[in-house]
Amino acid sequence: MTMVQAPTRAALQHLTGLRHTSPGRLQLLLVTLLALTALTGLVAGVTASAAATGTADLRDRAQPLMSEAQTVYSSLADADTTAARAFITGGLEPAVLTRRYEGDLERAAAALTSAARRVPADGRAGEAIQRIATGLTRYTALIASARTLNRQGKPVGAAYLSTASQLNRETLQPQAQLLFQEARRAADSGYDDANASWWLMLLVVLFVGLAVALVWTQIYLSRSTNRVFNVPLLTASGVAVLLMAGCVVVFGHQRGHLVAADRDGSAPLEVLAEKRILVLRERADEALTLAARAGHGPLEEEFRQLSERVTFDDPQLDDMPALMREAADLHGEFLTSHRQVRSLDDGGDYEGAVKLAASDGMAQTFDRLTATLDRAMDDRRAAFGSRSEAAGSGLGALVVLGPLLALVIGVLATIGLRARLEEYR
Repeated sequence: MTMVQAPTRAALQHLTGLRHTSPGRLQLLLVTLLALTALTGLVAGVTASAAATGTADLRDRAQPLMSEAQTVYSSLADADTTAARAFITGGLEPAVLTRRYEGDLERAAAALTSAARRVPADGRAGEAIQRIATGLTRYTALIASARTLNRQGKPVGAAYLSTASQLNRETLQPQAQLLFQEARRAADSGYDDANASWWLMLLVVLFVGLAVALVWTQIYLSRSTNRVFNVPLLTASGVAVLLMAGCVVVFGHQRGHLVAADRDGSAPLEVLAEKRILVLRERADEALTLAARAGHGPLEEEFRQLSERVTFDDPQLDDMPALMREAADLHGEFLTSHRQVRSLDDGGDYEGAVKLAASDGMAQTFDRLTATLDRAMDDRRAAFGSRSEAAGSGLGALVVLGPLLALVIGVLATIGLRARLEEYR
């Protein structure tokens, strides 16, 4: 027998011997209660801490990353649309469109910089950010060339615009979409971390074990001592019920608000971001078709397919009926104007088609449409913020109160059983 086996065997024999005497059984019950109490308090604190950390990370990193990815994606699409709209006006571009185009690029660059601080550089999101940043330099150079040639009245400017748009649509926007998907995965992971499911399941098991141990101990004492109540143990049971109720309330409150944050915030935001990008691509297709004098070409066919996908009756947007009705009406007005543009162009009145497409009335309709979608997205961001903020309330207190109440239970259990042990001396 080794030196390690001997003490272990002696300890097991001692524990086995305790089972055969009343004081020994009381000591075993006390050890069990203290062990369960210590574990329950520790796990309650750790579960609350993990849930608080996950909720804060979701609120402060994962969801902002998703918003920044959407900003990059939307800004790139809007820059493509704005550049095409400015191009078809011919000559010197309208100052308002120039400022909008430059603002799009600034927003995209700022969002990229912010997003880069939230993700590892060697991950998929980090690589997407680097590719977008590199591609933006080439894109802006192509647009600058297109604008210069267009001012000089040279038709080759349209080729530069087409190349720039192709780069934006086929390289930059797909990378922005990849960044958005990675951000969504980070948000989903954030929800999982905030739920702290594994810790919560372990806590439930420990609560059940502690409740069974407390009830069994009191039943045993009642039968062996002919005393109906042990006040310290009865009080310990009350504190245990209080701790369990507190955990149920706090974690139930947190999970309810997390579900609401996803239902009222993250999910609608994703739907709205997609719809905003679709309408931007519609407007870009219209302008690019005119710039290239392509008539009913591939871009017009893409416009038709996009318009079929743009609907505002999605169940996830039911909380914003007024805004969605307004968006639907404005999109309908835009489609009506687009059909007039196509009718003029197809009828041989190219100049009239360009004049209508670049008109203030059509621009205002489209800008009101995107502004309505922006208001809806701001509304959903606010909903997410309030829900996620509410989800974190109470968790910090439970980090401290969980172990503290467990300590109280352990002290009361010790007092209750020590009093009975003293009777055997």
